[in-house]
Amino acid sequence: MAEDVNELTASSCGSDPRAATCRGKLQNRRCKLNQEINKELRLRAGAENLYKATTNRKLRDTVALELSFVNSNLQLLKEQLAELNSSVEIYQNDSHESIMPMIPLGLKETKEINFLEPFSDFILEHYSEESSIYIDAIADITDTRQAARTPTRDLQGVSLLFRYYNLLYYVERRFFPPDRNLGVYFEWYDSLTGVPSCQRTIAFEKACILFNLGSIYTQIGAKHDRTSEKGLDAAVDSFLRAAGIFRHIFDTFTNAPSMDLKPQVLDFFVSLMLAQARECLFEKLQLQIESLALRNSSHLYKDLGGEAAQLSFEYNEMHKNIQSNETHTYLPECWAGLVPLKAEFYKALAHHYESKSLNSKEKSKDKSQSKPKIKKNPTIESFIDDEDNLDNSHSATALKLAHIKESLASHEEAQRLQRMCRYLKNKASLISVLRDAHYRTRDELEKFEEEKIIEEIEEDFDLIEVSIDACSKFTLSLTGPDFTSYKVDDPFKKLGPIAIFSARRHWTAPRCVRLQKGSSSLYSDRGICHCYSSSNESHKSDCSKSDQETKDSNYDNAESFGFHIRGDAPAIISHVEMNSLADLGGIKEGDFIVEISGIDVKWYTHQQVVRIIQSAGSTLELKLITPMDRNYLKPMSSKGSISTLSAASSSGVSSGSSSPTGTTSKPKTRIKGTKSRLGSLSSSTWNPFRRTHSLGKIF
Repeated sequence: MAEDVNELTASSCGSDPRAATCRGKLQNRRCKLNQEINKELRLRAGAENLYKATTNRKLRDTVALELSFVNSNLQLLKEQLAELNSSVEIYQNDSHESIMPMIPLGLKETKEINFLEPFSDFILEHYSEESSIYIDAIADITDTRQAARTPTRDLQGVSLLFRYYNLLYYVERRFFPPDRNLGVYFEWYDSLTGVPSCQRTIAFEKACILFNLGSIYTQIGAKHDRTSEKGLDAAVDSFLRAAGIFRHIFDTFTNAPSMDLKPQVLDFFVSLMLAQARECLFEKLQLQIESLALRNSSHLYKDLGGEAAQLSFEYNEMHKNIQSNETHTYLPECWAGLVPLKAEFYKALAHHYESKSLNSKEKSKDKSQSKPKIKKNPTIESFIDDEDNLDNSHSATALKLAHIKESLASHEEAQRLQRMCRYLKNKASLISVLRDAHYRTRDELEKFEEEKIIEEIEEDFDLIEVSIDACSKFTLSLTGPDFTSYKVDDPFKKLGPIAIFSARRHWTAPRCVRLQKGSSSLYSDRGICHCYSSSNESHKSDCSKSDQETKDSNYDNAESFGFHIRGDAPAIISHVEMNSLADLGGIKEGDFIVEISGIDVKWYTHQQVVRIIQSAGSTLELKLITPMDRNYLKPMSSKGSISTLSAASSSGVSSGSSSPTGTTSKPKTRIKGTKSRLGSLSSSTWNPFRRTHSLGKIF
């Protein structure tokens, strides 16, 4: 039991913001930068308004000078935020080997919100219940949101964000009506620009929580040990989950107010995560080939070359997209520079492994199966009739040398891009990866120079231009968010079933009705109440003969209260007998029964409500509410039906005033004995307590 409590506490708490971890320091710095950017934006907005409003020339010059200072400060703060987003090496694994860094995303920051006051007022106003009963539930939601601001970078942090996201479903249904503002505003800072955005909708809160969830997965994926196959598999899974979450935001949420939730940026995030997952698969294939250490592994190297070419193609397409839609202006310079760098790097690896797949001693038929597509130089193509006229040995060697030359050129271009980007030139791990790969390719070229093979194939080499077709054996599919794996209970279950007792529904305040049976009753009938189950529409209030005989035998001395019920959770008054105790007590057809004799029955089934009424004896105390909208009642028409209006006053006393929702017609459902009895009553002497036809009970 103690272990379960500890696990629950750990999953509902975020990381300590005072912890002196590298990532914790980055997030604290991000929070301060966001607040400073928000302050400068407000100063700029005020200065711009003053500049437009004033006609004093001297004041306008002063305000213009202040505006220049504010804009300079904003630019510096945004550069600091970009530098913060460029700190990718902090999120990488602590292994000593050099690995290509992955791009993780930073978390969105938000301000603290206290739900206690607005939710308590809404419970008292809308649900007419004592809000003190739900203080613990409101406090739990507030604490969960506070913890979700600083989630841990592991599966517990993921569980915390999923839990809060699922709680928002109940919060939205219970407390956010579509027709008015509750007074709760959600303010989140853009993770890319630091600009705050504020909305009152739960949809914005959900989108921001999902963004942080995807960011957590990117940080987890970058943190995995990529020197082992197990770590690479875990990294692939994390990046695919992140891509699935960003795709879910892209497909579900529209009109995003912040740049990091715009469709073009989310599309870039999805492409980036898929490419990084493919990178991990490429590295896994590298490990497998190195562990096999086969002599005749030309086809395996060819597979590696195809995978690297596919990576180069994806990063090139990504770079073209962000340049075409100006997304690069909002992305950190580190990310925008790393994308084309990786495109050149994997192009170099593709040519490197393609050269290793070639063997100059292979026969011509084997060579034709493994060699890539050859493009002849168009300036001298007329001098060659057929490439097969070349000597087989020289042709294979020339192809290999051509791939090495292309690989070396791409490596040099990747190193140039790394030096040109101010956020990449100090990344030690990246520098080491690029340098080692460049050395390996240069060593291959030096072997040709030592053996003086270049001089022999110089004529053949000048005629060859090589390229590699992108191909991959791996098919990647997005892993969408699995909300059902993190189920939560409704913290406001006591309010009643959420389909009825929600912020969208409107009803009158609860009123208490006390029915007392006695010898002075207008009439009596066998059985306490007549009812039918809501799960079987064909089963009406008329009971079968056997059921009626059972009721007659069990309740010979019982007198009827004069109403019928139907439905489960909550039970609904389906019919009220005219001039009965229920009729005189103000019970109306369509009323919800929320309490019987002090027992909350909002969640009770039909049979449970029937048993409580049957055991009530001669006195029955009910608490009822009258819905203001009748959408849940199916309109029924009949010749004998009467369409009227009715409502209940909030004081608990029945009133004949009109309801604001209109009318709904339903047929009278009475047993034969009741009809004959009512017929005799209608022809009897005038009753001062009898309602007129305009105040009938049939809706």
